Amino acid sequence: MRFSSLPEWLSWQEGLHSSTIELGLERVSEVFSRLHTLSAPCPVITVAGTNGKGSSVALLESIYQNAGYKTGAYTSPHLLRYNERIHLNGEEVSDEMICESFERIDQARLNDPNQESNKEISLTYFEFGTLAALDIFFREKPDVMLLEVGLGGRLDVVNILDADVALITSIGIDHTEWLGNDKETIAKEKAGIMRKDRPVIYSSPEMPQSISDTAKEVGAVLYQRGVDFDWKNGAGYAAWDWNSSGQQRTALPQPNLRGEHQLDNAAGVLMVIECLADKLSVNQKQIKAGLLSVTVAGRFQCQFGEPMHILDVAHNEASMACLAELLNIQVCGGNNMAVLGMLEDKAHAESLATLLPDITRWYVADLDVPRGAKSEQLAKVLKELDKNADVSCYSSVNKAIEAADKDAESGDRVIIFGSFYTVEFAMQSGI
Repeated sequence: MRFSSLPEWLSWQEGLHSSTIELGLERVSEVFSRLHTLSAPCPVITVAGTNGKGSSVALLESIYQNAGYKTGAYTSPHLLRYNERIHLNGEEVSDEMICESFERIDQARLNDPNQESNKEISLTYFEFGTLAALDIFFREKPDVMLLEVGLGGRLDVVNILDADVALITSIGIDHTEWLGNDKETIAKEKAGIMRKDRPVIYSSPEMPQSISDTAKEVGAVLYQRGVDFDWKNGAGYAAWDWNSSGQQRTALPQPNLRGEHQLDNAAGVLMVIECLADKLSVNQKQIKAGLLSVTVAGRFQCQFGEPMHILDVAHNEASMACLAELLNIQVCGGNNMAVLGMLEDKAHAESLATLLPDITRWYVADLDVPRGAKSEQLAKVLKELDKNADVSCYSSVNKAIEAADKDAESGDRVIIFGSFYTVEFAMQSGI
C-alpha cells in the first residue's frame, strides 16, 4: 500500500493533479471500469442542486434506514472528519476501509489489465474520494445508494453511474466559473444526471425551463413540485400533508431540520420514495420516524449557552436568505452578532445583502484556506452595502469568535456562517 494512514493519503492526493477541479467523466470512468462494471448492484439515487442536496440525502438515508434498508450515502464536503463523506447504514466508514479503496483506485489508475503498457491516469482529490466511495458501495452492496453531486451534475464523478431516480433540489447562482452565469445554464448542467425513461424530481417551487427542456430531450420522466406533487400545512400543530397523483400522506411531522425550505426538500424526497416503491417499499410509520430522526450538522445548528452560537454553512445568496428567514422565525431578546468567513469566488454582495437588516455587528475573519477571502475584502463589501455597518476584521475565525463572545451581552447570539470551512474552524475550537 502506498500509504498506511488516511491523512497521508489525503495530503498526497491534494498535490497529485495539476488542478483542484477538472470536470469530465472520461478519466474517472476509465479508472472505475478497471475495478467494476458501471452497472450498480442496487438502486441509485443521485441528488443535484445548488442548495438542499445534503439535507435531501440525509432525509433519504434516515427514512430508508427506518424502513430497514442498508444505505450507502456519499456527500461532500465534510466538516471535521473526511469519513463523514461516506456512510454505510448511517455510520461513517473506517479509515482502514477508505485507505483500502484508495489503494485499489491508485492501482487501477496506474494499471490497465487489458494493456501491456500502461499510461498513468491523473485524478483530483475529489475524484479519488468519490471513486473510493463508489468502490466501497460496490463491494459492500447496500440496498440503496444515495449520491450527492459535488459540482454541477453532467460532468460530476457520481454521474458515471446511471441514476434510477434523479433528484434536483434547487437552482441558484454559484460556481459560475464552471457552471455558467445564469440559472438556466446552471440548471442545464445539473440536469445532466437525468436518464432516459427514468424519473427525475424537481423539488423547488420555481423550475428553470431548461430542466423541462432537458427532460424532454433525454426522455426522462419529470415530476415537478406544484404540478405532479406538492405539500401544504396540515390540520395539526407542526403537521404537514403531502400528495401526488398516486399517493397522499397526511399529518406528517416536521423534519428534524429547521426552516420551511426543508419541507421542499422533504417533499422531493417523498416523491423519490414513491418512484422507487416497487423496489424499496416504505410505509407511513417509517417515513414519520425518518423525518423525526434526521440530523445534518451545520444547518442552523444551535449551541445553547451564554452567548448562544448558531452554526450554519450558508455560503451563497439562496442559503443566506434561508438563514435570514430562520433568524426572524427564531427571534432572540438581544442582538445578532455575525462571525463571517467566505471563499473569494462567491457572490459576496448579493449573498450578504439578504442578512444586512438582521445583523447588529459583523466580526469578519480571514479564511486561511485555498480560495479563502480576506476579511478586509468582505468588510469593504459590507460597507458598500451599508456605510453605517458595524464591521471589524480578524485574522482568523477563532479570533473573530473570541471577540464576538467577549462583546456579547445577555440575550445576544453569535451566528457563525459563510462557508463550510468557517463552521469547521468553529467546531474545531470547541463550539
